[in-house]
This record gives sequence, C-alpha cells and structure tokens, in this order.
Amino acid sequence: MKRLVIAMMLAVSGYAIACTNLIVSRGASADGSTFITYAADSHTRYGQLRYCPAADHEPGEMLKLYNYGSLKFQIEIPQPAHTYQVVGFINEHQLAIGETTWGGISPLDKGNAEGIDYGNLIYVTLQRARNCREAIKVMHELVSTYGYSDGGESFSLADPDEVWIFEITSKGHFEKGAVWVARRVPDGYICGHANQARITTFPQEPAKWKKKGPHPAISSKHIDHIFEPEVECVYSEDVISFGRTINVFSLSDITEIKRILNHQSSSDADFSFADTYNPLTFSGLRACEARVYAMFNRCADGMKRYEAYAMGDDTAERLPLWVKPNRKLSVQDCMALMRDHFEGTPMDMTQDVGAGPFHCPYRWRPMDFEVDGKKYIHERAISTQQTGFSFVAQCRKWPPSKLGGILWFGVDDTYSTCYCPVYCGCTQVPICFEEGNGSMSRYSETAAFWLFNRVANFCYLRYDSMIVDVQRVQRELEDEFVADEQAYCRRWAQEDNETRLVGALNRFSNDRAEKMMRRWRELDQMLLMKYIDGNIKTVENGHIKTTPTGVVTGIKQPPYPAWFYRQIVDDKGEVLQVKW
Repeated sequence: MKRLVIAMMLAVSGYAIACTNLIVSRGASADGSTFITYAADSHTRYGQLRYCPAADHEPGEMLKLYNYGSLKFQIEIPQPAHTYQVVGFINEHQLAIGETTWGGISPLDKGNAEGIDYGNLIYVTLQRARNCREAIKVMHELVSTYGYSDGGESFSLADPDEVWIFEITSKGHFEKGAVWVARRVPDGYICGHANQARITTFPQEPAKWKKKGPHPAISSKHIDHIFEPEVECVYSEDVISFGRTINVFSLSDITEIKRILNHQSSSDADFSFADTYNPLTFSGLRACEARVYAMFNRCADGMKRYEAYAMGDDTAERLPLWVKPNRKLSVQDCMALMRDHFEGTPMDMTQDVGAGPFHCPYRWRPMDFEVDGKKYIHERAISTQQTGFSFVAQCRKWPPSKLGGILWFGVDDTYSTCYCPVYCGCTQVPICFEEGNGSMSRYSETAAFWLFNRVANFCYLRYDSMIVDVQRVQRELEDEFVADEQAYCRRWAQEDNETRLVGALNRFSNDRAEKMMRRWRELDQMLLMKYIDGNIKTVENGHIKTTPTGVVTGIKQPPYPAWFYRQIVDDKGEVLQVKW
C-alpha cells in the first residue's frame, strides 16, 4: 500500500518571499549567448558583489561556512586542491548560478539540522565546478556528504553551452541530504521560476555516467563521472521513493490534505516533483507563478490562455515549464523582462487606486490585508522596491572565458537600476559594488546601493513624472555600455597574454561603474532641483531654466487627476467645499 505525502501548506505570509529568475538558452538568444537573470528581493539584503580569487589549497585545509542569512557559523568542510575565481554569481569558467526560494512542505522546509545552506551551496559550487553538469554533480555531492540545511530552492544554472533548472529540497529531520531534479532547458526555449517549484513530471531514465579526467570537487575526491551529453534530465535516486514514504506529523487543513492526495499517483511516471514537495496554493500562483507568466507573456505568443492560472485559478491550464519566445532575446531584452509591474494585464499595478495619483506601482508591506472580514492582496511583481541587487549573467562561447562571461549587475529596484558590466575575469570589483562598502545599517557615499535607493525613494513621491527622467539616463548608460562591451570584446578576443587581458577587463568594468556613479549623482541632484516641493521645473540643455538674471522660470504645478479629486470630495467634501 503506497504511503502519500501530506503536508501543512505555507500560510499567507508566503507573499513575503522573494526573488525572480529568467533562463535563456543559446538558441533563444540573439547572439548565441546563454543568459540567466536573478533579482534578490529582500528587505534586509544589501547590494554588493562578493569576490573570491582562485586558490590552491594544502591537504587538510578547511573552509568555514557562515549561514548566508544569519551570518552565524554553520559548518566546516575540507577544501579541494584548487578552487576557481568567483565574482558575485559567476566564476572564471562562465558558470553562473541564480536561485529562488520556495520553502516547501513541513517538515522539510527547515532543512537538515546541520549542513550547507542554499547561499553557500551556490558559492562553494562556483568555486569547484566549471559548467552546469559539473555543478549538478558538485551540489549533489555537497548535500549528500554534509547535509542540506535549507528548504526548497530552484536554481538557474548557465554555462556558455547550456542552461538548466535545478530544484531541491531537504529531507528534513528524517535523513541527511536532499532530494532533487535537474532539467536542461531545450535549445531555443526560455524558462523561469519565482519562489514556486516548477518541475512537475520528468523523464525517468537513469542518467548515463561517463569517465572524466581528474577534477577537484569534494575535499580530496574528484568528479570522475559526468552524465552523457544526451542526458537532459538527472535526479537523485530516491526523489520518488522518499516523496512517497515520508511521514508528516502536522495536519491542519482537511481541504488542503485532500487536494494533495488528489495530486498523488501510483505511477512513478506520473510523479510530480512540484506537486509533491511544493503543492500550489493561491499565493504560489498569484505571487509567484504570476511573475513567470509576466515574463513569458512579454516574449512568447499564446500566453493569454494562462492568465487565469497566473491570477490564482488552480483549475485553469497550467503554465508550462518553458516556452519558445517569438523573437531572439538580447541582453537588453533580458534586462527589460526584469522590469515589469504586470503592465497590460488585469494585475497592472500602475492602474488601481493603490498606485495613487501618480501611478506608483509599489505597495508597502504587508502584502495581504483584510477589509470587512474578507482577505485581499497587493500584487507581487518582478520589479519591487526591496530588491537588494539583480543581475543578468551572460555566458558566451566564442571569446576567451575570462572575457566571455559578464555579470550585468545592478542594485535596488530593477525598474530604476542601471546594469553595469562586470567581467567574470575581473580581479578588482568596482568600489561602488565592493563587499564591505556600506551595509544595510551603515550609509556609504561611495556605495551604489545607497545612491540608487536615494533616487528611487525620491521618485516614489511623483512616480509617473520622475521615472521618465530616470529611464532616460538608464537607457543612455545601458545602450552605451552594451555597445562599448561588444567593441571591447572584439578588440581583446585575440589577446593571449592573460595579465594584459585581466588588466583590460578590470579597467573596463571599473571605468563603467565610475561613470555610472557620476551620472547617477548628477541625476540625483537634478531630480531634487526639478521636483522639489511638488513643483516641476523646466529643464533646458541639462540645466534648470532661469531668466537672464538667474530667476527660476517655467515652473509647472500640474493638478491631481480627476478621479483623485473625486475621492477627496467623496471623503471630505463637506469640509473642503467652498461655501461662498
């Protein structure tokens, strides 16, 4: 008799969970690159770039790991003979990794008592793997050997050839380790995830492994086997059996229990990873799957059929794991897809009364609220005010690896950030992104995070007017950076002196970061002068318009929209009405 997974679902507080990823295969990109995007949306996450140089290690050398969230000491593991250079979320071999958290079912959502958390799983893997397939092997070895101390995660993996989606959850207090499934995104397609497990059924032919030359991975061990190139799905051997046999002791909602039971199947071929380990809830649809829908909807045909599903109807047609875009995507297309407030859909955050008179597409927390005994939500869009940092990782097959991989890195809200190119071969992180340059509790004049937050938070006051000025500078810089980078790549692609190449990469990334900071400071100052006290001053040739004697002229004071005046009258008309 089969034993089924029954779980208590995540509460409405699930609306607070964060992060969005887009995954673009080579065949879906305009220039044959692969791309992954990542927005780290946390009210406590600071925008900075961690840098770790390549290193050789002595036998017995240990690595201390501190929890990515709490920063408390977690575990100590042996170092391999050699580790690779890592800049943020990409390494010198152009392996890039992003993630979104979904937690999953209780009691698996808290992870093992000891082990590696999701953040360290990313960073340690980047130091020990050269491509997606090695990364999957390394991640499996790490959690099997040392345990996994987090709940459900979806990872995006990219190298110059392939992109994969890798989903994992712990075995809780039942066993050490984790269960997982990884699928290669077919060439010509795009995928995405946003805090909801997305792999349902999957091909279940056991992976074919082949011998590979010595390569340091776990401690003094080596990756001696990597699955064959034709393998496009790989999974932990007990992902199905564990899902069918675990006991869950917390049962609270009979409706949810029945719904989970209905998703179970006696056939292994019909086994769904997502429905077993992260069953859909209203919040999983409206706050998470809706963001994937928003990306797909902007670049693929026929997406309207999934709108009801994205809006919370679990009986509607389910959003596919990947789709074929109707055009090849450039790096700037990927940036644009991370800038979305559900515009053009019924969930458009710029159009309801919550946007205020100036159409601000942001809602302060909490995201759920109650009126007259009924529960409501604010939308959770891709662009959100609490983003710590985001990036578009670009991996290219044709240039030398250190030149081929770029982290287009930005801080704060994706809609108002500027993506700055940082090569994976850089050995000097730009000062404005440097780890330790400010923090969430320490302001720094030279930190991009605080400058971009100053501009964005000021824009929230009169959003529809001020964001136009921000986007003008944003486009100016990003267009220039992309064009400069393409020319720079052609210029340095044949350089065979690594010292000269790395020096050139450092100069390029640091010069662009410095230019971005200078231009954004100018923008910050101009916005204050132009929009101070609710006025809108006229700007000509980059300067506030004045008379020949220096008196400011051309001040505009546009009225509120008519609907907003109507609300004022409906609320306080008797008090505010002119009587005579």
